Amino acid sequence: MLIDCHVHLDSYTDDEVSEVLERGRSAGVAFVISAGTTVPSSERSIALSAKFPDFFSGVGIHPMDIGEPFDEETYAHLRRLAITNEKVLVISEIGLDFMEGAPDRAIQYTAFREQIRLARELGYPIVFHSRESHDEVFRLLREERAYEVGGVMHYFQGDLDTAKHAIDLGFYISLARPLLRYTYLQEVAAALPLDKIVIETDAAPQPFKAKRENWTEPRHTRVIAERLAELQDRSVEDIETVTSRNIRSLLGDGWQVVKKYVPKIDSG
Repeated sequence: MLIDCHVHLDSYTDDEVSEVLERGRSAGVAFVISAGTTVPSSERSIALSAKFPDFFSGVGIHPMDIGEPFDEETYAHLRRLAITNEKVLVISEIGLDFMEGAPDRAIQYTAFREQIRLARELGYPIVFHSRESHDEVFRLLREERAYEVGGVMHYFQGDLDTAKHAIDLGFYISLARPLLRYTYLQEVAAALPLDKIVIETDAAPQPFKAKRENWTEPRHTRVIAERLAELQDRSVEDIETVTSRNIRSLLGDGWQVVKKYVPKIDSG
């Protein structure tokens, strides 16, 4: 059993989502968690979760999608979405991004702090984004006591020290398709304890790829797991078992919600 803990499927049509999920099931994917990047995308993910049993959601605003200051109305809207929809499992995707052209940092800081506060209020894990911003991300996670809820450092591409820092703060390391091509990341993955690793694809429409069959989808968790098994000198079955157990631990009470909609999950 595999779990794709981070996708972006909200911009697909319902029919396309159905096909993507079916291909994932054929590869052994038990369920996916689709991250919100804006309030509307969070709402769309929740709507999709109502249509598909093995589709769960996060709510949040991505640092690259912050168009205006994060205020109490935005906080209340995200909070309402989370507490009125049981298939919302995480606060995602939130964080900081310091690449050129990113939104004003002061606005990003406020949004990140407030969404960590929301996660702590609700007791939901955090899935965070960090690009060219690790030191500041870790500082805010510490200051806002994000370790009280923990979560995932998403789409990890950092070095071993960065991974250890995230783990020390109570977060799992999420590996995706970059693991297949970056030697340095393979070395990091080989050195990490398996009980601190989860798997994702960050799947989203990729029209820049000429062939549709090359678009990243949840089904690609299988090849990520296979590569991780080679690097850790473990069986693929071990990778499936431990990374799924890690998600169960991460979600806490949310795992009971997963079992409600995917009842065979504990036997997978």
